[in-house]
Amino acid sequence: MQKLIYLFFVLGIIPSLAFAQADSAKTTFHFQQTVVSQYHVPFHSPYYGRNSLENRDGWHTSLTTTIFTGLKLWKGAEFYFNPEMAGGSGLSGAYGIAGFPNGETFRVGNPSPTLYIARGFLRQHIALSKDFEEYKEGNNQIGSRLPADRITITAGKLCMGDMFDNNSFSHDPRSQFLNWSLMEAGAWDFPANTRGYTYSIVVEDIHPKWAIRVASSMVPVTANGPYLDLNIGKAHSETIEFEKHYTLGKKNGSIRILGYTTLAFMGSYKMVLSNVALYDTSVINTRSYGRRKSGFIINLEQNLTSNSGVFIRGSWNDGQNETWAYTEIDASLSAGYFMNGGLWHRANDKFGIACVVNGLSDAHRDYLAAGGYGFIIGDGKLNYSNEIIVEAMYNYKFNNYFFISPDYQFVLNPAYNKDRGPVHIIGFRGHIEF
Repeated sequence: MQKLIYLFFVLGIIPSLAFAQADSAKTTFHFQQTVVSQYHVPFHSPYYGRNSLENRDGWHTSLTTTIFTGLKLWKGAEFYFNPEMAGGSGLSGAYGIAGFPNGETFRVGNPSPTLYIARGFLRQHIALSKDFEEYKEGNNQIGSRLPADRITITAGKLCMGDMFDNNSFSHDPRSQFLNWSLMEAGAWDFPANTRGYTYSIVVEDIHPKWAIRVASSMVPVTANGPYLDLNIGKAHSETIEFEKHYTLGKKNGSIRILGYTTLAFMGSYKMVLSNVALYDTSVINTRSYGRRKSGFIINLEQNLTSNSGVFIRGSWNDGQNETWAYTEIDASLSAGYFMNGGLWHRANDKFGIACVVNGLSDAHRDYLAAGGYGFIIGDGKLNYSNEIIVEAMYNYKFNNYFFISPDYQFVLNPAYNKDRGPVHIIGFRGHIEF
C-alpha cells in the first residue's frame, strides 16, 4: 500500500509540473509545509487517568507537507489531487484537552512521517446565468472565470472543513488560530477518518449574495478510526449549510447556519451508566448500528475596518452517543478579534485573539465522572466545569514564501476538570507556501 501511495505521489506531481509549464490557465500547482512546536508549563495535577494531559512534558513538534495539484478537464470540470505527509506528535500524544491546542496534529500513534493521499476529487460547475466572477489561483483552485450563479458538484476524497463552516478570521491552523475549537466549530462532530478526510459528495447552489450546500459522507468504522465504514446504508453523515453575505455600515459580513446528522456504529453513554459493571465503564461495549448524533452551528463574521474584523461561533450536538470523529465537545461558543498589521505598516502580518468555552452533555459528563474514557479525554474521574481556552497569535510574513507565528494559549479546566490545571501553552509555527 505504501508503494502505491508513493506512485500516486509521483503521478500527481510530474504531470502537474508539466502541465503548469505548458498552460498555466489549465493547471495549478502549490506546496505548503507547516511545523508547529509547543510546550506547556508544569501545572497542578493531583491525579491522572489514561487520557490525561501530562503535567510535566517536553516540547512536541508536528510536521505536515502538502502538494496541491489541479487540472482542468472538460467544460466546467476540474480534478484535484493532494499527496500529503505528516509526522510528529502533539502534547501528551494529542490527549487531555478537548479543544486541543494544535490543529496540525492528528491522533495517530506513529509519529514517524507518513505519506498518504489527503484529497482526490472531481468538481463540476454548471452555469445558471451568463454573469461571471474571477477566481484567483490558489490551493485547489485553478484561476478562472466561473459563473456567478451556478451549481457545483464535488465528489471524491475531501476534508469537510474545506467545504463547510468557513470563516475568514478563524478557520485555518496554518495561518490563523491553532486550537481545534477555533479552526472549526467545536461541537461539529464532522465525518472524517483519523487524519481528517472522508469520501463525500457535495452539491452547492452558489450565488453572489448567498449559497446553500448539502453533502452526504462516509464515516469511520470505529470512533476516530482510520478506516471508513463500507456499510453506507447504516453508517453515513449528512450536512446542510446556508450562507448569506451582507453589508453592515458598508462593511462586509457573512452568516452561516449549518445542521448535521450522523448515523454510525456508536456506543451510548446512558446505556453504560445504566449498568456500569456489565459494560465495564466503557462506551465501546455498547456500540450498535442505528445510533445517531445531530447538531447545528451558527457562524458569524463581520469586518469592522479595512484592517480588522470579529467573529462568533456557536455550536451544539445532542451528546447522547459517543463522539465519533472530531473531538469531545457537545456545546461550544467562541468569539474573537482578528486584524492585519496595516496600522504598523505590515499589512501582510496578522494578529488574532479569541476565547472559546466548551461543554459536555449531562450524559457525557456523567460517563467521564464514573471513570469512563473517550478517545481524547478521560482523567479517571471528573470534577466538572466548562473548558475555557484563550488564544493569542501573531503571524509574521518573513518573505513571500515563509511565515512564522508565536502563539500562546491558556486552558482553564483541561478536559472539563476543575481539579487539574490551568495550563499555559507556548508555541511557534513555521509555514512555507508557494
